[in-house]
Parts: sequence; structure tokens; C-alpha cells
Amino acid sequence: MFDKERIKEIEKQRERWENTTLPKWISHHPERRKEFRNHSGMQIKRVYTPEDIQEMDYMRDLGFPGEYPFTRGLHATMYRGRIWTMRMFAGYGTAEDTNKRFKYLLSEGETGLSTAFDYPTIMGYDSDHPMARGEVGVCGVAVSSLKDMEILFDGIPLDKVTTSMTINGPASTLLAMYVAVGDKQGVPREKLGGTTQNDNLKEFFAQKLCIFPPKPSLKLSTDVIEYCARHLPKWNPISISGYHIREAGATALQELAFTLYDGIAYVESTLERGLKVDDFAPRLSFFFASHNDFFEEIAKFRAARRLWAKIMKERFHAKNPRSMWMRMHVQTSGCTLTAQQPLNNIVRTTIQALAAVLGGTQSLHTNSFDEALCLPTEEAVRVALRTQQIIAYESGVADTVDPLAGSYYIEALTNEMEEKAMEYIQKIDDMGGAIAAIEKGFFQKEIANSAYRYQREIDEKKRIIVGVNEYTIKGEEEYPLKILRVDPKVEEEQIARLQKVKRERDNRKVKEVLEKLHYAAEKDENLMPTIIEAVKAYATLGEITEVLRKVYGEYKELIVI
Repeated sequence: MFDKERIKEIEKQRERWENTTLPKWISHHPERRKEFRNHSGMQIKRVYTPEDIQEMDYMRDLGFPGEYPFTRGLHATMYRGRIWTMRMFAGYGTAEDTNKRFKYLLSEGETGLSTAFDYPTIMGYDSDHPMARGEVGVCGVAVSSLKDMEILFDGIPLDKVTTSMTINGPASTLLAMYVAVGDKQGVPREKLGGTTQNDNLKEFFAQKLCIFPPKPSLKLSTDVIEYCARHLPKWNPISISGYHIREAGATALQELAFTLYDGIAYVESTLERGLKVDDFAPRLSFFFASHNDFFEEIAKFRAARRLWAKIMKERFHAKNPRSMWMRMHVQTSGCTLTAQQPLNNIVRTTIQALAAVLGGTQSLHTNSFDEALCLPTEEAVRVALRTQQIIAYESGVADTVDPLAGSYYIEALTNEMEEKAMEYIQKIDDMGGAIAAIEKGFFQKEIANSAYRYQREIDEKKRIIVGVNEYTIKGEEEYPLKILRVDPKVEEEQIARLQKVKRERDNRKVKEVLEKLHYAAEKDENLMPTIIEAVKAYATLGEITEVLRKVYGEYKELIVI
């Protein structure tokens, strides 16, 4: 990109500046620290020049928006043509409660639904299971049977919205329920649009909400990918999730590398089913966190797109450009929210959301300022949505594509992110792949060490968190917050509905279809068709999961030292 003689001249002038102007300035105004590093531990230079990107080739490394390697964005016009999807995460209490919140968000300008499920649902337990006591509807909506899913989307035409479902172990069952609701509404399956998270691998080293061991978990994820490729062409069968990896304590670099490697594992597993890469890769999607380091996050998103495009083209020989797309949803970082001075979280969320937009996301969730204390209230979730709308329509950042391209700092950091992520990918390859790395505790150790370093920096005030370890309020009242609390009656109501479903359904048919599911699981068949049949008979989530537990066993947490 740059003439070699010109680079030599810049180098000469930089050295002059470092020997003349800089020392005089530093003698009067010392720098705050001896060295500056981002969250990934990469050293941040005092100033960046063309020297730092002298090896960059514009067409090879950047290109144009909508063209390989997609560094500058997946779409030629990006937000000039269509603003990103504003998809606010929602779910609590009963299906009726969440249905009301969905309709409220749609009325406020949300453009896509995103469903949070409670812990019993996530772990494959019905609301009346002893393990569910005290957790029904608390951190998300309780869904135990098709009846709950019917109520959840009552009055919401599934051919008019796209729906994301944050569910992993039981993803096949929740997708089956969604398909069944669509069938009841008369919506052709080819018109159902949305995403199941369905990323079971990251559960073993990040979110830790595992049901089955790694190999059958990967098998179940692949079932959904294969089924959607054949029958649900508009559905994203998996959202390969760096978000939970980051929330567990990973750095931006680890989030990038580990997420991409999970993606590699899912592609390899699906290819083993006999599908061609271009048959399913265009519908793969990704999910990242946006943390506090503004430029590091932007570089991470740009490096992720370029690196995934190269992996799909060079490693898997994809031909369709859409197979090389990294379509991403981004959520602002939950672990950065503070219970202290909660209104500060509005500022944090704004910075993180802006980084996601400048990084080229296709979809965005903004956290509510009260989420360190409770499920978001309507006021807080409205402010979070308005944050996106102000960025979209008032800031001007959506008016041109990839406005930070060419920044010496951004491009150098993007290159370093890609280079170091590839080092991680090679290391995991050498271990034998994602499952081998999980079984050896590699991911778990890396993340634990990073989390420890980050917390130690906060404790030692090497990293300032406003309102937590600096600029705290003493002897003053905090901002009074309305706290959203889930009524304990929710559990009683949910259990009563579930028991009514079990009484009124055809229990002989349920028994037959569960036996059929057991047989299909033992024969290693794709389970999606049988699970759809089961949910339509009103077999419950817990009953379906219990059949699979009997076949696959349960995961026991690996102790990592």
C-alpha cells in the first residue's frame, strides 16, 4: 500500500520526533503508565504510522464491502441500505408474561425477537421437576411443553418476525416446538426465520450449562444444522457463541480464536453427514460480546470476518461467497455492568454498542442499566433500545461503510488479532481438535487464567472500573431503582398448566413416540423429525431430554487444576 522510500522517510521522521519533541513533552507531562496493554495483553504503541501496516495489501486484506475477504463488511452498502436488526433479549416468568414483553418491544421499534429461557428449561427439566424448584421463570421464560410455546407466540405471526432462541442442550426440542407453532399458524416451514443458539461445545468451557457429554452434544447440534439445511432454509441452525466465552473471563483474542474453532468443529461434523459445505455454511451465524475496550472490539469484529472467510475458502474449499460470510449478532457485555452507580451502565452500553456498529454487526442487543441487579424493567429496556436507535439515526456512523478503515491503529490491531488467533487455532489443531481440547481442559485453563488476571488488575487498581474501585459514592444515596421481581405464584401457575397438559393429552401416543425417539437415538439417526412428532403429541421438554439422558448419559464436570 505504501512506497518503500516513503516508509523510510516516515521512519526517519518518527525517530526524529522520538528524540526531540517527545522527551521534552514527557518531561513536563509524564505518561500515566510505563506501558499500555489492551484486554488481550497486546501492547499498545504510543503512536501508529504507515510503518505498522506497510505489508498490508489493500485488495488482499481489505477489499471492498460485500466482497472477499469481507473485512469491510458483508454487504456492499451496509447500514446505508438497511440498519442492523435491533434484537432485544427478553424472557421471564410465564409464557404470558414474556408474550406481553415481546409485544411491548415490537411496539417500541424492536425489529427482531430474542428469547431468554429459565434455567430449568435450559437444563432440560420440566417446571415440576424437583431440580426446578425456586428457578421457574426467574432468569427467563419457562417452557415445558408445546402449550407454553403456543402462548409465548400468541398473536405474533411467525412469518412476519425473526426469532432468536438462546438455548443449547435442548435446542432441538425448542426448535421443534417453534416449528409446531408455525405449522399451527399455517406458516410454511420455508418461511420460518430465526436462530437457535445450539452451540453445545462452548458450554463445556464457558457457560457450563451442559446436559450430555461432548460427543453426543456435538451430534445433537449437527442434527439441527442438517435438518435446517434440508427443511428450514431461512433458519440459522446455530449461533456459534463467543459471547459466553467472553463472559466467562476470556480475552477478546481468546473469544475470537475459540469461537472460530468451535465453528470449524461444527463444519467438520456436518461435512461428515455427507452435506457439501455450500449446502449449509451460508446459514451459520455467530454471536459475540462487545466489551469496554473500544478499538480492541472493533478490530476483533473485523478480524473475525476476514479470518472466517479465509478458513471457509482455504480450509473447507467453499465456493459460494455467502458460505464465507460471518453473519454476527453482538450483545453488549453483561459482565461489565455494575450494581454500583447503575446509570453508569448506560454509558458503558453506548460505547460497546457503538463499537459493534463500527465493527459491522448484522444484529445487536443492548443491555439494560439495571441488569446487574434484576431482570430489566420496561423503563431500562426502553433506554437500552433507544441507545441503538440514537446511534442508528442521530450519530451519523451508519451513513458510510466501515468508516475506520485505513486507521493505522485499527488496521494494525486487526492484523495482530488475526495473526494471534491463528496461533491459537494451530495449537488446537495440534491437540486433535475442539473435543480433545475440552477433554484436556485447555480452553478451561486459558479462560480461568485470563479471568484471574483481569480481576487482579481491578483489585490492584491497575484497571479502573468507575464507581467500583474508583470514583465511588460514599455516604450518598444511590439512584433509586425499580426492581423487577418474579412473583412466586409464577411457579405454581406454570406447574398447574403443565400438569393439565399431561392429564389431557393422549398419553398412550406420548409413550409410543418417546419409545420411537429412544430407538432413533440408539440408531444414531437425525432426531429432529421424531422430536417434532413428540412435541406435537405434547410430550414435554423434560420427558424428551430424559430419553436422551438414558441413551447418551450425563456430563460430569472436568476438574481443571
